[in-house]
Amino acid sequence: MSMKIISYIQIKQQQAWLNGEALDLNLEDNTFLKAIYKHLGLKYPKFYKMDELSKLGFIASELLLQNEASKKAIASLDSSKIGIVLQNSDSTIDVDSSFYDSIIDEQKHFPSPALFVYTLPNIVLGEISIRNKFMGENALFIFEKYNAEFGLSYINNLVEKNKIEACLGGWFNANNGDYEAFLYFVAPGNTTENEHTIENILKKNI
Repeated sequence: MSMKIISYIQIKQQQAWLNGEALDLNLEDNTFLKAIYKHLGLKYPKFYKMDELSKLGFIASELLLQNEASKKAIASLDSSKIGIVLQNSDSTIDVDSSFYDSIIDEQKHFPSPALFVYTLPNIVLGEISIRNKFMGENALFIFEKYNAEFGLSYINNLVEKNKIEACLGGWFNANNGDYEAFLYFVAPGNTTENEHTIENILKKNI
């Protein structure tokens, strides 16, 4: 049985696409990520404590995993065998920059511990795992740009070694209000359509 890309989500330039279809988001007076949060009708108070990177990863995963195709696939799987393998480039630089700004001026020296609540990339993995009850292997890797070949190889290796049966994979990055994400959910499938191949990953990440 081959691995199949069940669903995928893209976020960039203040827009979001689910399986290639643009989402109609009413931004109103909200920031982009808060607008999506409200669009989804989420009730998850910890969202407001997260830094922008964590918010982006969480929101992208919600858009991806709460659609019908993903939910149907997840319902048929053992949650202890669902993994997460993600990548980004800037890690916590956005929060680090804010912290630096808070201490550089001796006249306004006021470092705030609040800047480091829900900031590390592993917080994103943890929140997604808890939210969806995923208990499989998870990892986050830092690359200058999305390394689709590495992600494909790493996920397939985990599947071949029976560490996981399905996986949330892809890329997300946030820095200075610039959001970019491409996440996909891969699970066993009987058809050759949307196979977990480098060609299909790159075709969907346009």
